Amino acid sequence: MTPYCREIRKNILTASRASGHGHIPTTFSIIEMLCAVYETMKHDPANPQWPERDIFILSKGHAALGLYSTLARFGYLKVEELKTYGQFGSRLGCHSDRLKVPGVEWSTGSLGHGVAAAAGIALAFKIQNSPRRVYTIIGDGESNEGSVWETVMVAANLKLSNLMILYDNNGSQIRSLPIPNPTERFKAFLCETHEVNGHDLDAIKSVLAKPAKTIKMVVCNTVKGYGSTTLSNNIFEWHRKSPDPQQFEQFIKELEAA
Repeated sequence: MTPYCREIRKNILTASRASGHGHIPTTFSIIEMLCAVYETMKHDPANPQWPERDIFILSKGHAALGLYSTLARFGYLKVEELKTYGQFGSRLGCHSDRLKVPGVEWSTGSLGHGVAAAAGIALAFKIQNSPRRVYTIIGDGESNEGSVWETVMVAANLKLSNLMILYDNNGSQIRSLPIPNPTERFKAFLCETHEVNGHDLDAIKSVLAKPAKTIKMVVCNTVKGYGSTTLSNNIFEWHRKSPDPQQFEQFIKELEAA
């Protein structure tokens, strides 16, 4: 784990502890994915509305705290503001709002919607002959939504080579409706499909940087709660919990040891 990915996870814990909110395990699973995107795409924290910027949409919107903490890392927010997450009057809601938070391009929360918006934006850029690209992260649980597969079919048919979808394969659906062999499934939908260790920052960046002829699907094999053995071994217990002081210290120690 890189030092700054560890620091982002610590900030997530601090914000969750302060607010009493937070989907901690699902945010922990995507930190390297988020950092790989923000280290690859064109963007400017000093000018979030830069007309030439690439677009990122967090389709699995319940992981908003992970996005906020990453935005803080890259200069869109002050780290101290993360402590207001989910509190009355804060602009950092439990689902992100594009009208309130700099760097947030689409308000997400209803699963399966963000990826469709990403495909629409990518199509608009193609029509405009724009070099801008669109990135989005979807969850394996979210991919039980039919809108995800409908979007992938449309994007493949239109050969949206400027659309990169990162699939968080963290096993969140093992007790309900898992999707086995996602790589083979996305290949069957005619995506350019890659499978990587979702916690290997350089591996994700390498795949994102390569040119594509059609929609690019990056299946990222991740651990829900990555960096904390307690979280990763108890993902259902911690789906919506916030740590008490003792638990907070335990999680910090586990991150330091990871």
